[in-house]
Amino acid sequence: MKVNREIRAPKVRLISHTGEQVGVVSLYEALALAEEQGLDLVEIVPGSNPPVCKVMNFGKFRYDQSKREKENKKASHQIKVKEIKLKPNIDVHDLETKTRHARDFLVGGNKVKITCTFRGREMMHPEHGEKIVQEMCQHLEDISTAESPPKMMGRMLLVVLAPAAKKKKEGGKQNVNEEHQHLTP
Repeated sequence: MKVNREIRAPKVRLISHTGEQVGVVSLYEALALAEEQGLDLVEIVPGSNPPVCKVMNFGKFRYDQSKREKENKKASHQIKVKEIKLKPNIDVHDLETKTRHARDFLVGGNKVKITCTFRGREMMHPEHGEKIVQEMCQHLEDISTAESPPKMMGRMLLVVLAPAAKKKKEGGKQNVNEEHQHLTP
């Protein structure tokens, strides 16, 4: 935005500080009117012919604008991707702990990237890592959905889980229906 002497158009469409249209006036008249009131002349719509300018307190305007931007930033929740690293020979208790951490991240509204890293001879049996990752995904399927099936990327097996609040309710109903199907011959 151009302010006061930065404006180069010979004539401007002027709006007073109260919001009333003054009309098309010369730049010097507009600047004189703004200085008379102790305010600034601000170019609001530079693309029109003539440009639209408003008499206002530019410092206060910028302050209010930055306040609004901060409030909007606070209101919007930014989704982050949290990473859980596993090895194919992880112990049961350690897997439960990592699953609990992943659950906390998903409940918090973040995505979770599960990475199973293979070292040395572990590459000979990638099915062990796939089994661990599938088990962790099954434990978290009530509150999440996998964005894509697990993929091998070099020496790592990756899967990204996204939070799904509706899935929890639907999942509970499906399990009840499945139990009834198993009971009836």
